[in-house]
Amino acid sequence: MLHAVAASILWGLFPLYFKLLKEISPFDIVVHRLFWSCVFLVAVLAWRRQWRWVAEVARRPMVVAGFLLSALLLSGNWTLYVWAVNAGRIVDTSLGYFMSPLMSVFIGYLLLKERMRPLQWVAVLLALGAVLWLTVANGSLPWISLLIALTFAFYGLLRKTAHLGALEGLSLETLLMLPLVLMVLGFDSLHDSNAFTHASTGAQILLALSGPVTAVPLLLFAHGARRIPLSMLGLMQYISPTIQLLTGVLLYDEPFTGHRAIGFCVIWVALAVYSAEGLWRFMRARSESAQPTTGGA
Repeated sequence: MLHAVAASILWGLFPLYFKLLKEISPFDIVVHRLFWSCVFLVAVLAWRRQWRWVAEVARRPMVVAGFLLSALLLSGNWTLYVWAVNAGRIVDTSLGYFMSPLMSVFIGYLLLKERMRPLQWVAVLLALGAVLWLTVANGSLPWISLLIALTFAFYGLLRKTAHLGALEGLSLETLLMLPLVLMVLGFDSLHDSNAFTHASTGAQILLALSGPVTAVPLLLFAHGARRIPLSMLGLMQYISPTIQLLTGVLLYDEPFTGHRAIGFCVIWVALAVYSAEGLWRFMRARSESAQPTTGGA
């Protein structure tokens, strides 16, 4: 549980980290984040001598295609997230990650034909109502929140249906993006526009550290996810957007009043319904499994 909590707290503190890289464009930050993540993950795989999965995946082109798509979704999510953080839209990103679990449930219903229980329908409809409220009240769709929620939910869907662990999956995603990343870095270097070489020393260090900063929370979360109930894991995923929301409002004075506050309150009610239903089912299943069974001769 401590591993999963630590991962969620680190994710919640990401806005503080990327605010320090404000001098660099979001696209360049993501390019370097992918590059240094790949370097770090390859070093971890080499240290653990964990290469057997590479040959197995290479013989399965559909698996490779699936991870290429998930890598593109993750890269798009990162780019939008970093841009929003440095554009003063941290509160919008937190709303997106609050909405993501409910979006995942609805996508599972639409694409995987997973059955939605009545209270899950209530939660999803409340979330839809919150989006409509924010759209009408603000005069525009909350597109940052929706795109973050959609890309992350579809990324989770692809990772759920792929049979690779967190370390191997993230390593494969960064390796698949590496040719494109190297092309971008090479083009920038030829045109003397490489963000790394023109950045300050502090920014260069932060860019290089973005690899382990990205990978370590994912590995911590995966380690914890294998050892705690799914219902408890679901509750922990709200830690990160809560920290982001508090960071945006308290540290960077982003507005959180009126229509926006009402929309968030409806989302929180939806999450409370969703989480309470999941906990109730977990506790009921646990109590039923703990009851002694009797048998006849």
